[in-house]
Amino acid sequence: MAIPHAPDAPTAAPDAEGPWRDPSLSAAARVDDLMGRMTLEEKTAQLYGVWVGADGDGNGVAPHQNDMVDPVDWDSLITRGLGQLTRPFGTAPVDPATGAVALARAQREIADANRFGIPALAHEECLAGFTAWSATAYPVPLAWGATFDPALVAGMARRIGEDMRAVGVHQGLAPVLDVVRDLRWGRVEETIGEDPYLVATVGTAYVRGLQSAGIIATLKHFAGYSASAGARNLAPVRAGARELADVILPPFEMALRDGGARSVMHSYAEIDGVPAAADTRLLTELLRETWGFDGTVVADYFGIGFLETLHKIAAGPGDAARLALTAGVDVELPTVRSYGDALVEAVRDGLVTEALVDRALRRVLLQKCELGLLDPDWSPLPPVLRGADGEAESVRGTVDLDTPANRETARLVAEQSCVLLANDGGVLPLRDTARIAVVGPRADDPLAMLGCYSFPSHVGVSHPEVPLGVDIPTVLAALTDEFPGAAVRHAAGCDVDGPDTSGIAEAVRLAQDADVCVAVLGDRAGLFGRGTSGEGCDASDLSLPGVQAELLDALLATGIPVVAVLVTGRPYALGRWADRLAAVVQAFFPGEEGGPALAGVLSGRVNPSGRLPVGVPYGPGGQPWTYLQPPLGLAGGVSNLDPTPLFPFGHGLSYTTFQWEAGPPAPAELPTDGSADIGVVVRNTGDRDGAEVVQLYLHDPVAQTTRPQVRLIGYARVELAAGRAAEVRFRFHADLASFTGVGGHRIVEPGDLELRFATSSAPGDVRHTVPLRLTGPERTAGHDRTLHCATVVEPVAG
Repeated sequence: MAIPHAPDAPTAAPDAEGPWRDPSLSAAARVDDLMGRMTLEEKTAQLYGVWVGADGDGNGVAPHQNDMVDPVDWDSLITRGLGQLTRPFGTAPVDPATGAVALARAQREIADANRFGIPALAHEECLAGFTAWSATAYPVPLAWGATFDPALVAGMARRIGEDMRAVGVHQGLAPVLDVVRDLRWGRVEETIGEDPYLVATVGTAYVRGLQSAGIIATLKHFAGYSASAGARNLAPVRAGARELADVILPPFEMALRDGGARSVMHSYAEIDGVPAAADTRLLTELLRETWGFDGTVVADYFGIGFLETLHKIAAGPGDAARLALTAGVDVELPTVRSYGDALVEAVRDGLVTEALVDRALRRVLLQKCELGLLDPDWSPLPPVLRGADGEAESVRGTVDLDTPANRETARLVAEQSCVLLANDGGVLPLRDTARIAVVGPRADDPLAMLGCYSFPSHVGVSHPEVPLGVDIPTVLAALTDEFPGAAVRHAAGCDVDGPDTSGIAEAVRLAQDADVCVAVLGDRAGLFGRGTSGEGCDASDLSLPGVQAELLDALLATGIPVVAVLVTGRPYALGRWADRLAAVVQAFFPGEEGGPALAGVLSGRVNPSGRLPVGVPYGPGGQPWTYLQPPLGLAGGVSNLDPTPLFPFGHGLSYTTFQWEAGPPAPAELPTDGSADIGVVVRNTGDRDGAEVVQLYLHDPVAQTTRPQVRLIGYARVELAAGRAAEVRFRFHADLASFTGVGGHRIVEPGDLELRFATSSAPGDVRHTVPLRLTGPERTAGHDRTLHCATVVEPVAG
């Protein structure tokens, strides 16, 4: 169904006046007045979205969803009003200006059709940029994590938000705050990493940036989704209470409390037999009563219907509505199934109280009031498209969603997220190279740079007749530009995931005739099995997809130096080549500027500064494993399997060198409610500018429950010119040592701790240690505890 076009001139809605229209009144007073005027049908209409243009044949939506996309009688439906419009830009390719005008006309029609003149709230995906045709394709969240630079991510998010607001969008479905628990999971690319503190701080920065542009940020997926059994999408979660409390939940808590996120999306997960969409303890008791959240909870797409069709705990749409409303889900997305006529009937039959409807409605209307959608001067046209008379100035050419400033931000994020994993013999940066063989299935494909939720990969692949909409230089093209005097030759060698090995011989021939071989390997992002990474594209193990391993073996057999460039959505096992590769560069779907960023790292124009947000495994099996392991989770004599990664969380090399020195003396003791400053001095001892990432880990040698051997509690990205130094100070609060004790409550326990300054999570990368003893009574740490390790970086003279 196309977005309907209404006449340009609005007609006055019959009940569009009243105290609820008065901006001088409080939002609560306005909403109370409006709610008292609404019928039950008008109330429920504010609690669901409509997905205009959704493909109901199963090709445009996920498995188990196509049977829920029913035809909608638009003209009849909108007389009640409408809560949300689902993805007016992210469903099919549309020129941004044309789409903005069409959205404005649809909004005007919605407002004119209902008694109160209330428009819908429009939402879009924005996981790797605004998921719209011709919008900037930024690096995926796993790349954000690799930057260890929250300020840069916040600036990127603000740009994304400004583009969305420019075309009339109100809400963005990001960031993903799931902490990686098993690298085989297809949605690893959408996460920020395997550490809750890194996920929390970077995710909170994204929330602040997006909402500073006037877009509602939506935290997802609340909660436990990434801990699915066997790394299968939508599989049950068997996480215990402590894993939930200490690993899964903290990023959401920080993004809500410190970031002020205004919306939360429930997870598809079921934890211990209770689906999140029906979990009152999660969505009401914890989220609202304990954490104090007063925004909206929206359904993950079709998640309310899944209570009936997949989880089998609801007898029908009305029963699913009862369960979800009771738990605390305010808005059904992406389209109406349970919260429409089925909910009205359930209320009238006494199965659902109208008070539950009113509870959700109040939250929805308060949010619309915050956005100005209840104000008398509300206009459906965004300012960029308004003429002097309030109508559209132009249909085309007025909205640029990929500005030079956007591309510059995309370039910075891409460059800072590239991780130099290994550089044996200093082959990088490439120098005096006359002949470069660029081989591999990811070398000459623009889509190699993009994740599953970038528009060209997510939607554009279904419209091959439509141009990409943005310029995406490939690694091959970027290297050709980077080395204008070199003979750069290319052969794919194989496909990303096919079995065909017939092209390997040509790739080997090119490598034999070159000074260096750059092997560009990795993933193809897709949906539900149509890719090797992305939603529903889970992996059975962590071997390189297809026959890429055979290609790499053949290239190494030539004796020519081979630089492996991994462009992926997850890390892959590299142990079998650890001693044979000349160098390894890892990029996690680095976006439209990823090709030039990688070429810059290879040439030395860019000094790599990325650090691993997830460890790179040695072997393809032995999953799940992350660095957050208690002693029994580490290598030992009790098992023949060694889970130690080849490259640990936090690892990354540079083209310069750094020396670390102890900072000012730290106190030997600290009360269980106290804080102290600790620090180190970092000096760039090399001959070029660079950035070091100082990481602060906590080691708790004895605790009442088993604890990770180390866990990240602070970090700072420190940019230093050659020969310069800086002091990095962290404000450590005892709350940062808190954990869930045997009684099920978060506590700060007295006893010995060790704070470790390190370049990664590996024991051998510790540069300085600070022993510290917490004294005094055991203390309960509540929701008001210190969540963030404040950091100060100051230059040091000399």
